[in-house]
Amino acid sequence: MTDLNGGNGVDAEAGGPLPLEGVRVLDLTRVLAGPFCTQILGDLGADVIKIEAPGTGDEVRSIPPYYPGRESHYFLAINRNKRSVVVDMKHEDGRQVILDLAEKCDVVIENFRPRVMDRLGIGFETLKQRNPSVILVSISGYGSDGPLAEKPAFDLVTQARSGIMSMNGDPDGLPTKLGIPMGDLAGGLWGTIAVLAARHRRTLSSEPQHVDLSLLEGLMGLLGYLAQYSMLTNTSPERVGSSHHHIVPYGRFAVKDGHIVLALHVGSFWRRFCRAVAREDLLEDDRFRTTDDRRDNREALEDIVEQILLERTRAEWDEILDAADVPYGPILDVPEALAQEQVKARDIMASFDHPAAGTVEVVRSPVRFKHGGDTSACSPPPLLGQHTRDILADELGYDDARIESLLAGGVVQDGVTVETQA
Repeated sequence: MTDLNGGNGVDAEAGGPLPLEGVRVLDLTRVLAGPFCTQILGDLGADVIKIEAPGTGDEVRSIPPYYPGRESHYFLAINRNKRSVVVDMKHEDGRQVILDLAEKCDVVIENFRPRVMDRLGIGFETLKQRNPSVILVSISGYGSDGPLAEKPAFDLVTQARSGIMSMNGDPDGLPTKLGIPMGDLAGGLWGTIAVLAARHRRTLSSEPQHVDLSLLEGLMGLLGYLAQYSMLTNTSPERVGSSHHHIVPYGRFAVKDGHIVLALHVGSFWRRFCRAVAREDLLEDDRFRTTDDRRDNREALEDIVEQILLERTRAEWDEILDAADVPYGPILDVPEALAQEQVKARDIMASFDHPAAGTVEVVRSPVRFKHGGDTSACSPPPLLGQHTRDILADELGYDDARIESLLAGGVVQDGVTVETQA
C-alpha cells in the first residue's frame, strides 16, 4: 500500500516533477463533478485552492458515514491535494478576495448555475480584466444556453435525459440508473480534458478562454457507437442487462457459487471457450457459426452456456478459463475488488494521515508516469478553512491587520474560527 504522505512503493525513476506543477487552480466548485475534476488536476501536480462557503463549507462535508472528527467519507474521497480557504463570496470584500486570487491563478473552475458568477460580480468578463489570460471552466447541468439552461440538474436527472437510463437494466425490467454517478464523474473528466486543452492553447495564444461544459452533453459524449446505432436505425438500443447488443455470449452467467462474466468478443475467443468446456460440437452448430448467427440465436445460446457454467464453481472456472486465455471475470463486490491480487500488485490502494480522521485508506490516482512524476504522493483533504490565513498572507500579501479585519467581519474564516463556531 502506498503512503500518500510521502513514502511509496513506486520505482525511483518515477520521481521528478508532475506535469501540472506550477499550474495554480482556483476551485469554486462543490459536491462532485467540479471537485472530482480539481482532484484529478491536483493529482497531476496543480496547486488547487478550494474556496468554501462560511459555516458548513462544501455541502458533502455533512454526508455520513463519518471518520473520526466528523470527517465525511464523501469529502475525503474527492478533495485530496487541495488547500481550503473559507470566503463569503456574497460579501463585497469576499468578492475582492476571489478576484485577487483569480489574478494569481491560471485556471478558475466553477459549477454554479449559468450566470450566478456574473451575479456575484466574478464572471468571465470581470475575471479577464484582472487576469487577461485566465481560463474559466464552467460546469453546469445543461450549459449556458437553451431552454433548460437555468434548470436544476443532478447526476440522476442527466442520466435520464441523456438516454443512458433507457438502455440500462434487464430486458424485462425498468430503466435503471448506473451504479456510479457517471453524469457527475463524466463532467469531471471532460472538465479535466478541457483544462489540459486550454492550457496547451496557451502555448499558441495568451488570450483568455471560457469553457462551457454541461453534464448532459458530457454523458451524451459517452454514448459512442450507441448514438450512431440510434441515428442509423431511428430506434433506441433496447435494454440487454449485462449482455451486449450484438455480441453473444457476452455478459453475466451464473455458476455454482455466484456469477461470472464472459466477453467472447471475437470468434477466436468463442472457439477457445468451446474447447475449454469440452463442447466443440457447438462450433459445428449452424445456429452459432458466425457472430450474426450467435446474435440471432441469443436466447438458445445463452441458455446452453449457462447450463455449462452451472456445473462448476467460480474457482474451478477461474482455473479452466484462465488456462484457455478466455476473457472472463468473477463479479466481485467492492470489498472483494479492493482486495484482489491485481489491485495489490499495482499498489492501487493508498493511505494518508488526516489531522482529524487519522489514517485513511483511499484509491490513488490511476495515472502513472513511468519516467518522472509520482502521482502517489499527495496531501490529505483539507480541514474547512485550514489554509485561509496562509494563503491570504503568503499568496496575496495581505497583512495581519487586514486578515484580522476580514476574520472579524465574517468575510473569511480560518480553521480556528470554524472550530470555535462549530
